[in-house]
Amino acid sequence: MHVPLACSVRKCGRPLERHANAWTCANGHSFDVARSGYVNLLQPQDRRSTHAGDPLAAIEARGRLLAAGIGMGLLDGIAAATMALGLSDDAVIVDLGCGGGEMLGKLDARHVARAIGIDLAHAAVARAAKALPVLTWVVANADRRLPLLEASVNLIWSVHARRNPVECARVLATDGWLLIAVPAPDDLVELRQAVFGGRVDHQRGDGVVAEHEPYFALESRSEHREQLTLDADRLRDLLTGTYRGARTAVSDQRAALETMTVTLASEILLFRPRGRRV
Repeated sequence: MHVPLACSVRKCGRPLERHANAWTCANGHSFDVARSGYVNLLQPQDRRSTHAGDPLAAIEARGRLLAAGIGMGLLDGIAAATMALGLSDDAVIVDLGCGGGEMLGKLDARHVARAIGIDLAHAAVARAAKALPVLTWVVANADRRLPLLEASVNLIWSVHARRNPVECARVLATDGWLLIAVPAPDDLVELRQAVFGGRVDHQRGDGVVAEHEPYFALESRSEHREQLTLDADRLRDLLTGTYRGARTAVSDQRAALETMTVTLASEILLFRPRGRRV
């Protein structure tokens, strides 16, 4: 099945087609497929540093957590919400900030052919491509223009990841969906108190609704919540993968961690494009 990637060269945007080990457009621009199976569509203006995206330590920490089932409940909930949308067999599903590809790994087999994972971190996308080579994996900067054709996508996920309302509105079909998950105010509150001291609850959901309001209508808002008792190693992985707890300033608190019960909580926001017939 055709995958609606678009050329990322400035002022081009033509459809990309896969030919052997490269993606090419009608204007002659070509992007090689890496040995691990992903394509790098970053342009010079998209690179903020030579090591863009999440560091390898954070990627590996998240991978260990998910392999142990920690955080998998949220992914299962999003997969169930996706199935409830009744998407067609040829639907295009895009995961912004796909990381190691675990969310797309939850797809029903009938949707795999047109699934696309996008992340800025080469290490994350390489990991995803090795694990699930039948999907399409792309290195790109989701903060800039998405390398996707206009009105070509049926569902976009952003699961604790980057968001770009303008670009999501451009690439989503009029009957498409945007599903965003953000940490709830009390996500990991016990761990944050132990390491950073005090308690600050950040209400992210309202801000997400506000930033998307010009382009999207909120269809539903729910929470996924669970409490898990974790040992010190898994708690350190949570810090490394989520809250940058590897900072030197909190090294003593990290070292002192012991088994603890922590709350994992996320808000799940489902949007539809404005102007769509209800």
